[in-house]
Amino acid sequence: MTPVTRQEVLGLYRKIFRIAKKWQSASGQIEETIKEKEYIKNEAKTLFQKNKNVTDPKLIKQCIEECEARIEIGLHYNIPYPRPIHLPPMGLAHKQGRTLRRQEKLRKISKPIYLKSHDEVS
Repeated sequence: MTPVTRQEVLGLYRKIFRIAKKWQSASGQIEETIKEKEYIKNEAKTLFQKNKNVTDPKLIKQCIEECEARIEIGLHYNIPYPRPIHLPPMGLAHKQGRTLRRQEKLRKISKPIYLKSHDEVS
């Protein structure tokens, strides 16, 4: 990891903890605010620990982009949790065949960048 990349990653880590410190839940309830602050801190610690040994520059860049996207979306919608993607349910596809494969491929392709690591950790 280059020194510039390292500074960028550490800056994002500090930014997340500053956001968590100032976070107010949308409902305004103290219990909800505390719960969301803890979620933000735990999610950051978990994902940064998981990715601390990543050495591939492309993968590092992808993780940085995901982090920035999750920060912006969280601040914009005032929701610390990742926003789900909305795709048609797979209940209409047969259990096998082209339709099912096509829907699975569509789901994989359409997954937003801010949800890439969410399924791996949760």
